[in-house]
Amino acid sequence: MTALDPAVSSPPAPAHAPTGAAASAAPRLEASHLELAYDDRTIVQDLSLGIPTSQITVIVGPNACGKSTLLRALGRLLNPKHGSVLLDGDEIRSLPTREVAQKLGVLPQQPISPDGIAVTDLVARGRHPHQRWFRQWSKDDELAVEQALAATKTTALADRSVDELSGGQRQRVWIAMALAQGTDLLLLDEPTTFLDLTHQIDVLDLLCDLNREQDRTIVCVLHDLNLACRYAHHLVAMRDGEIVAEGAPAEIVTQQLVQDVFELDARIITDPVSGTPLVIPIGRHHSDQLAAEADHVPLPDLNHPVTAEDQLP
Repeated sequence: MTALDPAVSSPPAPAHAPTGAAASAAPRLEASHLELAYDDRTIVQDLSLGIPTSQITVIVGPNACGKSTLLRALGRLLNPKHGSVLLDGDEIRSLPTREVAQKLGVLPQQPISPDGIAVTDLVARGRHPHQRWFRQWSKDDELAVEQALAATKTTALADRSVDELSGGQRQRVWIAMALAQGTDLLLLDEPTTFLDLTHQIDVLDLLCDLNREQDRTIVCVLHDLNLACRYAHHLVAMRDGEIVAEGAPAEIVTQQLVQDVFELDARIITDPVSGTPLVIPIGRHHSDQLAAEADHVPLPDLNHPVTAEDQLP
């Protein structure tokens, strides 16, 4: 069963597409020949990847393909069995934890906050890598927290308990904590999980603002391929622990890629809003209709059962 690809003209670049130096800067974060495993179960094998600087990179793929495992290795939350992760040219495992935390922020899936903690106090925890026994809380720390709250539009929530917030508000507060950390590199594992569509767009628009206005390099794992195409400068498609394709969404997202990665028959059209690829799944309930259209055979009217008279010439 194969869907037919309509002719699709080349879409324009997204409005937030990088240009000039931002599009050609050398990667600050790189993975080289990674093998990642949990105990004896290998998840990722011989994977190499360079994260484009000052861009939004989105990793997509089916469940259990190694997306989150790769992100954890990039953030030094999982040590590779073989291979290396380089941060600014240095092997990340060899760097002091505090130095890594001052360069790279990681927001894992479904982070858990202490019971009853206020928004300001949670965001302030992002300043921990900058604290020393001889340097306690300072005006710089206070300013960093204020700016993080302002950037995520959570200033009005500052005195509220995190427990009282909606899912979308809570996710913004976690991102504010990562921003207060003051890193140029930000890794997020499924930041839109369990959010309704409005809050998904809200969070992704925020990440786009951070990239465009503050030149932050952002890497995130997403399940929604269409949202990934809309917001990513660089898309990484994975399956079975390997990278199947990577590049600009308009250059790599095809009917064949969707079939190879997700085992899904689909048509690819141009998103009328963003100009990026829009994946239209077919599904088995519509496959017969498409097959009939391809063969120019009209489908029977299900409200008018076929009779013997209908079959007469």
